[in-house]
Amino acid sequence: MTRLYLFATLAGERVAIMAEEVEAVVSLSDISPVPGLGSHVAGLSALRSRVLTVLDIAMLLHGTSTAVEQRQLAIIAEIGGHSYALMVDGLSDICRASGGQQPLRGQLYPAWRLYARAMVEHEGRSWLLVSPSAFLGSGIADQAA
Repeated sequence: MTRLYLFATLAGERVAIMAEEVEAVVSLSDISPVPGLGSHVAGLSALRSRVLTVLDIAMLLHGTSTAVEQRQLAIIAEIGGHSYALMVDGLSDICRASGGQQPLRGQLYPAWRLYARAMVEHEGRSWLLVSPSAFLGSGIADQAA
């Protein structure tokens, strides 16, 4: 049996995320900045009476913030008992990939090397398989340094 994946564009790159790692896909209404956190933390937002830490993956990877008009759509993931929102550029599909996971191949943009675990083929295109928790782990390590 093949796994279910969410296919999205994240920080300008086509990515696949295993569906079991995604709690929801939502439109964020407001993001409140929090001083003193890493620049990749866009701020806090509320969703159904709980607080989400909103991560700007474009800032983490490229050092450039996601444009304000593109900050509405997010993937929600629970990591370590806390809720996080990863801002995404867009969503493509949620479906099974009959080819499953394949080894990484070809040239990867250097910033993605820390996060890409494999490739997933979908509709004749390659998508980087990433995990939301990988972005959080890196952010914590960057702040501790």
